[in-house]
Amino acid sequence: MAAEPAVVALGGGHGLASSLTALRQLTTDLTAVVTVADNGGSSGRLREEFGVLPPGDLRMALAALCGDDRWGRTWARVLQHRFDSEGEMDGHSMGNLLIVTLWELLHDHVDGLDWVAGLLGARGRVLPMALTPLDITAEVRTAEADRAGEVVTVRGQVAVATAPGEVLSVSLVPGDAAACPEAVTAITEADWVVLGPGSWFSSVVPHLLVPGLRDALCSTPARVVVATNLEPHADETRGYDLADHLDVLARHAPDLRVHTVLVDPGAVRDRDRLERVAGALGAQVSTHDVASDTPGVHDARKLAAAYAAVFDAN
Repeated sequence: MAAEPAVVALGGGHGLASSLTALRQLTTDLTAVVTVADNGGSSGRLREEFGVLPPGDLRMALAALCGDDRWGRTWARVLQHRFDSEGEMDGHSMGNLLIVTLWELLHDHVDGLDWVAGLLGARGRVLPMALTPLDITAEVRTAEADRAGEVVTVRGQVAVATAPGEVLSVSLVPGDAAACPEAVTAITEADWVVLGPGSWFSSVVPHLLVPGLRDALCSTPARVVVATNLEPHADETRGYDLADHLDVLARHAPDLRVHTVLVDPGAVRDRDRLERVAGALGAQVSTHDVASDTPGVHDARKLAAAYAAVFDAN
C-alpha cells in the first residue's frame, strides 16, 4: 500500500479484537466502532449501577490496539486483568473500572475513551456505536422441547447470544438511538470499512440497526469488507453457512453494498451459493488462510496479510 488507508472496523468482543490486532499492523488511521448492548458480567453490573455504556467490548478493543512493545503488552494485561475474590469486586475487569472512572470525571463517553487510548499509546481510536446503552431483542424460533417451533421474543445480548433455537431477526431498544457522531464521520471519511468477524446477531448486525450508522454504512464511498467467521456460533447462528450470514446482513440493511467478502477456505461449504449471495450484495469473494491452531480463532498475522492483500488489490 502506497499510503496508510483510513480504516473503520465495526463489531464487538473477541471478533473485533482479532480484526483490530491485524489491522493495526497495516495502518495507524484506524477507528473501532463498538457495540454497546452488552448486559452481562462486569459490563452489565457497571451499566446497571452507574447508567453508563457497557465498557467491556470497548475495553477489549482498546487492549487490541496496544502495541507489541513492553509498554503496550503491559497495559493490555492491565486492562484485561479481572479480579478474583469472594466480595463485590469479583469478576470486575480493571479496564472496565478505569474507563468508567474517566467517564465519571469527564462526563463524556468519547472524551473518556480518547484519554484511555492516549494513556495506553493505542494505535487507533475506539468509539461507541451510540452514546446511550442499548438492548438487543430477538425473534427466536425456540428449540425448547416443550415449545419447539414457537416464535418467542428474547431481550438482552446474553439472552440473544445463548437463545436455544433459530434467531430470525434482531432489533434494538430504543430503535431510534442516535449514532455516535464521531463514528458516523469516521465511516463517511474512511477508505475501507470492515464488518466482522464476531457473533453475528449480537456483535455485527447491531451496527446496521442504529439508523445513523446504517445510513452512513449504506452511503459511504468507502469499500466495505465483510470478514467472516471460521465456524458457526454455537447458539445464535447454529447451522448457518457463510451465505446465510450474508443473507442476514441483506435482510437487516437491504441497501448495504459490499466490496469484498473475506473467507477462510476451511469455512466454505458451498462455494457456488456463497459467490451467488455475495454477488447480490455487489461483492467478490476473497479466500485466504486466516485460521489459527485454535479452532474458531483467527490468526492475527494471517488476517493482517489477508487484509493487506484485499487493500492492495483494489
